[in-house]
Amino acid sequence: MNISIICPLYNGEKYVKNLDKSLKMQKKVNLESINYVLTESVDNTESILKDLKAKYIQVSKKEFSHSLTREKAAMEAKGDIIVFITQDVIIRDECWLYNLTKDIAAKKCEAAFSRQVCESEGIERYIRPKNYPEESRIVSKKDIEKLGLMTFFFSDASSAIKKDVFVRLNGYDSKKLVISEDMYLAYKIIMNNYRIKYCADSIIIHSHNFTLKQLYKRYYDTGTFFKENSYLQRYNANRSGIALTKYVFKQSIKNRDYKTLLNIVPNFAARFIGMQMGKTSKE
Repeated sequence: MNISIICPLYNGEKYVKNLDKSLKMQKKVNLESINYVLTESVDNTESILKDLKAKYIQVSKKEFSHSLTREKAAMEAKGDIIVFITQDVIIRDECWLYNLTKDIAAKKCEAAFSRQVCESEGIERYIRPKNYPEESRIVSKKDIEKLGLMTFFFSDASSAIKKDVFVRLNGYDSKKLVISEDMYLAYKIIMNNYRIKYCADSIIIHSHNFTLKQLYKRYYDTGTFFKENSYLQRYNANRSGIALTKYVFKQSIKNRDYKTLLNIVPNFAARFIGMQMGKTSKE
């Protein structure tokens, strides 16, 4: 199957050269196109794209949307498989793309996402292995009772979907989503009796170091998303958050990581308060 990669960019000059190189080094795949969508930036991203002779379009900040920008690019892409990535991922494996898409091509699933490894210190160091374990899995509608909200866990930091399925599902329904557009799509995939594979052998490096203010804002937006898509709240999102907090606490003690241990309360408090404020906001 032909593959079209879609990558939104914004002030991405420190990422784009290495990212483009890593995409072009992929083996065992038929790469139809690499499509960058550049939101108007104040750095040298565009000049770098021109030097690379990369295929890109520009959108204004007002036009950009995590969902609508991806949706438009995906609908226009010619590949049989659409792959979404973000600008800050690091790809070192030349078979990353093959491992991400091989089971879609083999008709074992209709969508897939990569394993994310964190190379920074702190809480994310423990959260990543919990959310992205070493074993692959394929989930479908029958797994909802067992996995709950995790059935719809999906990340477009590195994900793939059959183009015809994306079109059949009408993408993101032309909604302007601020966050969690990947979960919105995953819910539609699962509830329409398609399958999602978590590909533990398709590895990207994806690290964040959010401030408490950034965490609060991120989870406020997530809470707003859950409020606007209230059908997801029946899947015990709070229970997942509590389990994650306990896991990070145990791992910090096990590793004698006292710096992370001291950060658990303010970090997860910012997440929880942001989520609850977003769910009850009147915006």
